[in-house]
Amino acid sequence: MLSEPTYLAARMVAPMIETHFARHHAAAAAQALTGLAEPPPMQWVEVIVDAAFWASLRREEGHPPRISLTLLRPEQAGQPVVFGKRRLTPYNLLKLAPAVEQPGIHLGVWYDEEGLYVWGTATEIPPLCFVLEVVEPGLLVVKHRRADGFGKFVNVAILRGDQLQLVDAENAAVNDCPALQLFLPSESLPTGTGEIDNVLVELAASMRAHGRGGLVLVVPPGSTAWQESIVQPMTYPVHPAYTGIAQVQQGLSKRKWLEEIQRSIGIVGGFTAVDGATIITRDYHLLAFGAKVARAESSVPVDKMVLTEPVVDSPARYLHPAQNGGTRHLAAAQFVHDQRDALALVASQDGFFTLFAWSVTLQMVHAHRIDVLLL
Repeated sequence: MLSEPTYLAARMVAPMIETHFARHHAAAAAQALTGLAEPPPMQWVEVIVDAAFWASLRREEGHPPRISLTLLRPEQAGQPVVFGKRRLTPYNLLKLAPAVEQPGIHLGVWYDEEGLYVWGTATEIPPLCFVLEVVEPGLLVVKHRRADGFGKFVNVAILRGDQLQLVDAENAAVNDCPALQLFLPSESLPTGTGEIDNVLVELAASMRAHGRGGLVLVVPPGSTAWQESIVQPMTYPVHPAYTGIAQVQQGLSKRKWLEEIQRSIGIVGGFTAVDGATIITRDYHLLAFGAKVARAESSVPVDKMVLTEPVVDSPARYLHPAQNGGTRHLAAAQFVHDQRDALALVASQDGFFTLFAWSVTLQMVHAHRIDVLLL
């Protein structure tokens, strides 16, 4: 007989996860979307999270496990590798972890009269399928595949030890700032047209991949006013502007279109590893990289901003920009303060991501931490 779950956060998050998936399945049904995974029952969510957490704290031959678990029948998986049933225990997860370290491979989990078991691996899973990823010891992320089956998974909850963060899918904290709303994932289900939900979020994921941190400035098309906040001459201007993201052909198949646009995003993401700011337009034309931000002559130093994050019940904080991070964060805040029709995205080397925009309602810089959307 398997022991009862002992990780308290698993018990706390399970009913929230069940409610989240039930709501999204209802919305998908209203859109007549088909081929969805079954919504996860609360009791199985608790057991999966518990087993994954305790497995994450162990090591196999000196290595902590990196595991992605999905609650799915074998017949619903694409290209499954099915092996004999193994009960879902921390020990079994630890032993199987080396086989699923590559991105896109999930350990398939289902249940019978004796409880949960691991049945094999899956590389293709249906939309709205419950996924639990072990990112590092004590850090778990609950997510699901988007309704169109492509792009980055949607994060639902983050568990860090005894801390639980439920992702605010509606991003209510940015209701005062339409500019931020425009560049964050939609609160509604994708329509299945194949369009990437948000290019900036995909670009942030590309920045995370190189791990060096970076600063991206997003300016209006056709504008030159932003150059007043950049040290001249720019070290690496791009002439003509690189338009790879914007010019991916719409007539391609959905899969090919996504491959091409993600490749173009990866090219731009590579330039963000160069010291200085990468400058793109709102229609994703690359104008320069390695640029140095400076306060505009007609401006004053920014001395106050509001900081929020897309986490349920997370309070807004009012602080000086220097309290928010290092030189990149201060440069981003000053740039947005001076160029109020622009946005800035800062990636820290420690994995934190922050979007900056000017809030007309609050009349100050609004910084929105989006790292919980990217784990």
